[in-house]
Amino acid sequence: MSRIGDQSIAVPNKVKVSIADNHVSVEGPKGKLEMEMPKRTTVSQDESTLTVARDGDDREAKAMHGLGRSLLNNMVLGVSEGFVKKLEINGVGFKAAVSGNKVTMNLGYSHPINYVLPDQVKVSVEKDVSVTIEGPDKQKVGMVAAELRGFYPVEPYKAKGVKYAGEQVRRKEGKTVQ
Repeated sequence: MSRIGDQSIAVPNKVKVSIADNHVSVEGPKGKLEMEMPKRTTVSQDESTLTVARDGDDREAKAMHGLGRSLLNNMVLGVSEGFVKKLEINGVGFKAAVSGNKVTMNLGYSHPINYVLPDQVKVSVEKDVSVTIEGPDKQKVGMVAAELRGFYPVEPYKAKGVKYAGEQVRRKEGKTVQ
Protein backbone atom coordinates (compact mmCIF):
# COMPACT_ATOMS: atom_id res chain seq x y z
CA MET A 1 0.00 0.00 0.00
CA SER A 2 1.36 3.41 -0.95
CA ARG A 3 1.19 5.59 2.13
CA ILE A 4 2.13 8.74 0.27
CA GLY A 5 -0.13 8.16 -2.72
CA ASP A 6 -3.25 7.80 -0.56
CA GLN A 7 -2.93 11.29 0.94
CA SER A 8 -4.98 14.02 -0.73
CA ILE A 9 -3.45 17.31 -1.86
CA ALA A 10 -4.96 20.57 -0.60
CA VAL A 11 -5.13 23.23 -3.33
CA PRO A 12 -4.86 26.84 -2.07
CA ASN A 13 -7.40 29.42 -3.28
CA LYS A 14 -4.86 31.25 -5.44
CA VAL A 15 -3.94 28.10 -7.41
CA LYS A 16 -5.89 26.95 -10.47
CA VAL A 17 -5.70 23.28 -11.56
CA SER A 18 -6.95 21.93 -14.86
CA ILE A 19 -7.03 18.23 -15.74
CA ALA A 20 -7.40 16.87 -19.29
CA ASP A 21 -7.11 13.07 -19.57
CA ASN A 22 -3.79 12.41 -17.80
CA HIS A 23 -2.33 15.88 -18.43
CA VAL A 24 -2.33 18.21 -15.40
CA SER A 25 -1.76 21.96 -15.59
CA VAL A 26 -1.26 24.03 -12.42
CA GLU A 27 -1.18 27.84 -12.42
CA GLY A 28 -0.50 30.17 -9.49
CA PRO A 29 1.17 33.44 -8.50
CA LYS A 30 4.72 32.03 -8.94
CA GLY A 31 4.19 30.58 -12.41
CA LYS A 32 2.63 27.81 -14.45
CA LEU A 33 3.65 24.14 -14.56
CA GLU A 34 2.42 21.22 -16.65
CA MET A 35 2.92 17.50 -16.29
CA GLU A 36 1.81 14.22 -17.78
CA MET A 37 0.83 11.91 -14.91
CA PRO A 38 2.90 8.70 -14.60
CA LYS A 39 1.48 5.57 -16.22
CA ARG A 40 -1.12 3.56 -14.30
CA THR A 41 -2.26 6.62 -12.30
CA THR A 42 -5.22 8.97 -12.61
CA VAL A 43 -5.97 12.25 -10.88
CA SER A 44 -9.32 13.69 -9.84
CA GLN A 45 -10.34 17.01 -8.32
CA ASP A 46 -13.06 17.72 -5.71
CA GLU A 47 -13.42 21.45 -5.06
CA SER A 48 -10.09 22.26 -3.35
CA THR A 49 -8.47 18.81 -3.09
CA LEU A 50 -6.67 16.58 -5.56
CA THR A 51 -6.65 12.78 -5.27
CA VAL A 52 -4.36 10.36 -7.14
CA ALA A 53 -5.59 6.81 -7.82
CA ARG A 54 -3.86 3.74 -9.27
CA ASP A 55 -5.17 0.96 -11.48
CA GLY A 56 -3.68 -2.07 -9.69
CA ASP A 57 -2.03 -3.40 -6.56
CA ASP A 58 1.27 -4.66 -7.93
CA ARG A 59 4.65 -3.14 -7.06
CA GLU A 60 4.92 -0.89 -10.14
CA ALA A 61 1.43 0.57 -9.71
CA LYS A 62 2.13 1.37 -6.05
CA ALA A 63 5.44 3.04 -6.94
CA MET A 64 3.83 5.16 -9.68
CA HIS A 65 1.00 6.06 -7.27
CA GLY A 66 3.40 7.61 -4.72
CA LEU A 67 5.51 9.22 -7.44
CA GLY A 68 2.52 10.84 -9.13
CA ARG A 69 1.20 12.22 -5.86
CA SER A 70 4.63 13.64 -4.88
CA LEU A 71 5.16 15.30 -8.26
CA LEU A 72 1.66 16.80 -8.19
CA ASN A 73 2.15 18.08 -4.62
CA ASN A 74 5.48 19.68 -5.61
CA MET A 75 3.76 21.42 -8.53
CA VAL A 76 1.04 22.88 -6.26
CA LEU A 77 3.62 24.00 -3.66
CA GLY A 78 5.88 25.44 -6.36
CA VAL A 79 3.30 27.68 -8.03
CA SER A 80 1.93 28.88 -4.68
CA GLU A 81 5.09 29.31 -2.55
CA GLY A 82 8.09 28.45 -4.75
CA PHE A 83 11.31 26.61 -3.94
CA VAL A 84 14.62 28.14 -2.83
CA LYS A 85 18.21 26.83 -2.70
CA LYS A 86 21.12 28.85 -1.35
CA LEU A 87 24.80 28.49 -2.21
CA GLU A 88 27.89 29.99 -0.57
CA ILE A 89 31.18 30.68 -2.34
CA ASN A 90 34.41 30.51 -0.31
CA GLY A 91 37.88 31.38 -1.61
CA VAL A 92 40.09 34.35 -2.34
CA GLY A 93 38.88 36.05 -5.52
CA PHE A 94 35.93 33.67 -5.92
CA LYS A 95 32.75 35.53 -6.81
CA ALA A 96 29.53 35.38 -8.82
CA ALA A 97 27.43 37.89 -10.74
CA VAL A 98 24.09 37.79 -12.56
CA SER A 99 23.24 39.65 -15.75
CA GLY A 100 19.88 38.89 -17.34
CA ASN A 101 19.51 35.11 -17.55
CA LYS A 102 23.23 34.38 -17.27
CA VAL A 103 25.32 33.66 -14.16
CA THR A 104 29.04 34.46 -14.38
CA MET A 105 31.29 32.85 -11.80
CA ASN A 106 35.01 33.48 -11.19
CA LEU A 107 36.30 30.39 -9.39
CA GLY A 108 40.06 30.59 -9.77
CA TYR A 109 40.20 29.18 -13.28
CA SER A 110 41.88 31.03 -16.15
CA HIS A 111 38.43 31.90 -17.52
CA PRO A 112 35.08 32.94 -16.04
CA ILE A 113 32.29 30.34 -16.07
CA ASN A 114 29.09 31.43 -17.82
CA TYR A 115 25.90 29.51 -17.04
CA VAL A 116 22.63 30.20 -18.87
CA LEU A 117 19.57 29.82 -16.64
CA PRO A 118 16.54 27.77 -17.69
CA ASP A 119 13.06 29.30 -17.89
CA GLN A 120 11.25 30.23 -14.65
CA VAL A 121 14.45 30.07 -12.54
CA LYS A 122 15.70 33.28 -10.95
CA VAL A 123 19.13 33.76 -9.39
CA SER A 124 20.22 36.61 -7.14
CA VAL A 125 23.69 37.28 -5.72
CA GLU A 126 24.44 39.16 -2.50
CA LYS A 127 27.92 40.43 -1.63
CA ASP A 128 29.38 38.43 -4.57
CA VAL A 129 29.44 35.19 -2.51
CA SER A 130 25.84 34.33 -1.52
CA VAL A 131 23.81 32.87 -4.39
CA THR A 132 20.04 32.35 -4.06
CA ILE A 133 18.22 30.21 -6.61
CA GLU A 134 14.42 30.27 -6.70
CA GLY A 135 11.59 29.11 -8.92
CA PRO A 136 8.34 27.12 -9.04
CA ASP A 137 9.85 23.86 -10.41
CA LYS A 138 11.63 21.92 -7.65
CA GLN A 139 13.56 19.78 -10.12
CA LYS A 140 14.92 22.76 -12.10
CA VAL A 141 15.90 24.69 -8.96
CA GLY A 142 17.79 21.67 -7.61
CA MET A 143 19.43 21.01 -10.98
CA VAL A 144 20.68 24.61 -11.30
CA ALA A 145 22.04 24.54 -7.73
CA ALA A 146 23.81 21.22 -8.32
CA GLU A 147 25.33 22.37 -11.62
CA LEU A 148 26.59 25.67 -10.16
CA ARG A 149 28.07 23.75 -7.22
CA GLY A 150 29.61 21.22 -9.60
CA PHE A 151 31.86 23.81 -11.26
CA TYR A 152 34.09 23.88 -8.14
CA PRO A 153 32.87 21.62 -5.31
CA VAL A 154 34.24 22.52 -1.92
CA GLU A 155 37.59 20.85 -1.20
CA PRO A 156 38.44 19.41 2.24
CA TYR A 157 41.80 21.13 2.92
CA LYS A 158 41.02 24.85 2.82
CA ALA A 159 37.23 24.59 2.29
CA LYS A 160 37.48 26.57 -0.95
CA GLY A 161 34.70 26.22 -3.48
CA VAL A 162 30.94 26.35 -3.86
CA LYS A 163 28.75 24.69 -1.22
CA TYR A 164 25.12 24.61 -0.18
CA ALA A 165 24.23 26.95 2.68
CA GLY A 166 24.49 24.99 5.90
CA GLU A 167 26.49 22.13 4.31
CA GLN A 168 29.05 20.64 6.68
CA VAL A 169 32.53 20.21 5.19
CA ARG A 170 34.82 17.67 6.81
CA ARG A 171 38.23 19.29 6.98
CA LYS A 172 41.39 17.24 6.49
CA GLU A 173 44.74 17.90 8.02
CA GLY A 174 47.43 18.85 5.51
CA LYS A 175 50.86 17.28 5.15
CA THR A 176 53.18 17.61 8.14
CA VAL A 177 56.91 18.21 7.95
CA GLN A 178 59.02 15.53 9.62
